[in-house]
Amino acid sequence: MRVLVVEDDPLISADVGAALAAAGFRAEPCSDGDEALFLGDTEDYDLIVLDLGLPSLDGLSILRRWRANGRAMPVLVLTARGTWSERVEGIEAGADDYLPKPFHMEELVARARALIRRAAGHGSAIQTLGDLRLDANQMRVTQRGKPVNLTALEYRLVAYLFHHRDRTVPVTELLEHLYGDDDSRDVNAIEAIIARLRRKIGAGTIANRRGFGYYLREPTQ
Repeated sequence: MRVLVVEDDPLISADVGAALAAAGFRAEPCSDGDEALFLGDTEDYDLIVLDLGLPSLDGLSILRRWRANGRAMPVLVLTARGTWSERVEGIEAGADDYLPKPFHMEELVARARALIRRAAGHGSAIQTLGDLRLDANQMRVTQRGKPVNLTALEYRLVAYLFHHRDRTVPVTELLEHLYGDDDSRDVNAIEAIIARLRRKIGAGTIANRRGFGYYLREPTQ
C-alpha cells in the first residue's frame, strides 16, 4: 500500500516512514505544503498521513482543497494541537481520522490499516479466498492453514490484490503502489513477482485479463 507522509519535522517523518515500512507499506515523505497539495491531487495514494503545521500551506487548507477537487483518499491528520474544537475542524475539513502528537507508532500503524481497510470496503483485517487467507495485521498469508513464505514485495502485491479483489488492477497501478515514482521499474518487474507468487500459491490464483491487468480468483490447487 502506498502512503504519502506529509510532515515537516524530519525526525517524525523518518520515524513514521520507518514504522509504516516495517508494517508493509510503501511510505513516501513530503515536507512542503504546496508539494503535498500537488501530489495529493495528481498521485493515487492508499492513505495520506497529514501534519497540520506545514510551511507554505497549512494542512487544513490542503485537505479542504483536496476534498473540493474531488480527491477521496483516506487522510489521517497529525497535529500537536489536541483540543476537541481543532479535532472537529479537521474532521469537518475532510479528515478520516485524527491523531494528536505525541503518539505511539503502533497506534498510527493500526489506524492506517483500519482506514485503508474501510476505504476498500473491508471491515476485518483477515480476508479469505478459498483456502487462501490474508492477515493484514500480522502481514501473513496462509494456505490450507500453512504459512506461505513471501518476500516483502510479494506480500505487498498479493495484499493489494486482496484489498481490490472486486476489480482487475492495471499493471501501471501495481507499479505505482509497489515502487512509487521509481521510473526504473517496468512491467517485467510485476510479471516476475506474479510468476513467483503463482508458484507459491497456485498457478490459477492470480489471473490476467490481457490488456487490463491482474485479479485474484479462488485457488485451483
